[in-house]
Amino acid sequence: MKRTHIKSLIGSALTSAILLSSGCSKILDEQPRSSFTPDYFSTEKGVQGGITSLYAHLRNIYGQAYYYNACLTGTDEVTYAQSADGNFKDMDMSGVGQVTSTSFPTSIPWGESFSDINTASGIIENASAVGLSDALIAEARFFRAFDYFLLVQTYGGVPLDLGAGELTFNTNPVRFSTRNTVPEVYTKAIFPDLLQAVNDLPDVGRVTGGVTKTAARLYLSKAYLTYAWWLENPNNIPTYPETARTDPDGHDAHWYFQQAYDVATAGIQNPGPFSLQPTYYDLNLGSNDRNSEIVLYADHTQTSEQYNGGNLTYGSGGAPDNFAVWMLTWNYTLIHSGTDASWSNTASSVVRAATQDLGRPWTRMAPTIGVIENTFADKTNDSRYDGTFVTSYRANWNLAGDATPVYYNANNLPVSPGDAIITFLDGEPSTPINYDDWATKNNVGAGALPGRSDFVISPEGISRLRYPGLWKLGTYRTDNNGGVGQPNAGTTRPFNIAKFSELYFIAAEAAVKGAATTAGKSARDLINVIRARAGKWKFDNGENEAKVEDHSAEMVAATPATIDINYILAERSREYYGEGYRWYDLVRTQKWTELSSTYRIGGVNISDHTPQTVTRTIEPYHYLRPIPQGQLDAMEMTDAEKDTYQNPGYE
Repeated sequence: MKRTHIKSLIGSALTSAILLSSGCSKILDEQPRSSFTPDYFSTEKGVQGGITSLYAHLRNIYGQAYYYNACLTGTDEVTYAQSADGNFKDMDMSGVGQVTSTSFPTSIPWGESFSDINTASGIIENASAVGLSDALIAEARFFRAFDYFLLVQTYGGVPLDLGAGELTFNTNPVRFSTRNTVPEVYTKAIFPDLLQAVNDLPDVGRVTGGVTKTAARLYLSKAYLTYAWWLENPNNIPTYPETARTDPDGHDAHWYFQQAYDVATAGIQNPGPFSLQPTYYDLNLGSNDRNSEIVLYADHTQTSEQYNGGNLTYGSGGAPDNFAVWMLTWNYTLIHSGTDASWSNTASSVVRAATQDLGRPWTRMAPTIGVIENTFADKTNDSRYDGTFVTSYRANWNLAGDATPVYYNANNLPVSPGDAIITFLDGEPSTPINYDDWATKNNVGAGALPGRSDFVISPEGISRLRYPGLWKLGTYRTDNNGGVGQPNAGTTRPFNIAKFSELYFIAAEAAVKGAATTAGKSARDLINVIRARAGKWKFDNGENEAKVEDHSAEMVAATPATIDINYILAERSREYYGEGYRWYDLVRTQKWTELSSTYRIGGVNISDHTPQTVTRTIEPYHYLRPIPQGQLDAMEMTDAEKDTYQNPGYE
């Protein structure tokens, strides 16, 4: 077969280059550059600029809403919402769309990763000659492995040769390559680079947000874990290119599960500057970004458009903006309250504002009812539901310059700025909600309960139109100046990619799969560290007030004596809901079909208060994403050869 590849994948022009500041600065000085050339990499400044570009490229993937959608929609966590277009419906797997080779969300890792891999290879080849340290070279090794790990999880086997030889910097546009097998990608690229990175990276990052030994251990342990599942293949999911489920080094799945456990626990025991935050609220609070639990993030800032990577007043709806959370934000601005007790006139009582509970609403993605009722069943002891969702939408018309002291809300009761306008209830109330008299008046289908001034929606009333928003990823800015601020800009918070807490989950999952454990670090021990933290409350977002309570004992007591994979996955969803982990978690463990084939949610209309049960069709071939059509179209090959290059099952 002719070896083919496209220019944009391996070309010599590598975009989004930025330079590393000189001297002792602890931040990355980003200076936009149109391309790298081979000559540029012959200088120390050029190689350092290449290293900085590896960090910048993270913003093209993480916080990019369409990639975010591909990680969540179609899983048990998320379905499409009322305003979804085909990008979101395609991913739902429920017949309203179809994932094909032209689906944009699934193409993003392919389109973004290969130029970064080539940059990393150029750094690795040239760094020693220009006098860069082993630690700096290790940063490039980390990112090359990082990108290959993302690709192999998404598409199966991918090319190691970008035109100049395997793992070699390519300088000429070419249209040929072959896809390596999954074992080759892991054993030739991912594992060697990460092992070297663990050895050479420092405990403390060279710059703020720089990769560390802990980051390398986290990704090495996760790569070992994922490859172990691939070797075991419990549900006979096909791989591509087709190859035997054997390891070139002669190890079996159990050996890799053990390696995953050993490396993850080494990371826990040797944390460097990383640690768990004291509460889940602290972990996700906007004013506490870049805290000790965050191992890797795609950075943004409100202080400079150049360093932010996007406009500070109006988001483009495209990378490198951080605009993922818009998608899971419903249009709360539709909520109406009466400007007088007769409701002869109404107004929006919750206006768009750049605050962590609000932000810019796109209504493209929605949580399923199962998430609210089952995943987060314990809303009393476990702080993670309250620390994940916005369950109370509060009056803020004053931020828009409206000095009216009182509006009228449910049961014609008065409300003032700061009062709850709509509350998503924790469970079904004993008294039936009165939707008939209020659903149309408030314009979003919420109802009333006797004596309450806030409109209410129960879990069974959650629909594609209205649902709890995502507080944990919400907007945070310090330049609102008492007004609504800049709610239409992309989020200027960093998008968190990896957390120290995941080392506990990786080790626990490996232990469940048979890894020998050390004293005090059984699967249950490890999960209980996370659950105990989840039982500690500092603030109640729903009630908007301090809540200093410790339910750690109850959380630990409720942990099953024997933990299985489904429990690990449920805990991962409670810990990382809406952060983009879910599709990869379900594909790794081959639980996607089992856990996501049906879901419940209400419809798109104000009057929809009865959940529908929706069935998804998830075929074994869906466990790999399609090679993008743009890649195939640019290849110099026959239709038959393109069919061979494409993952089976996709047109």
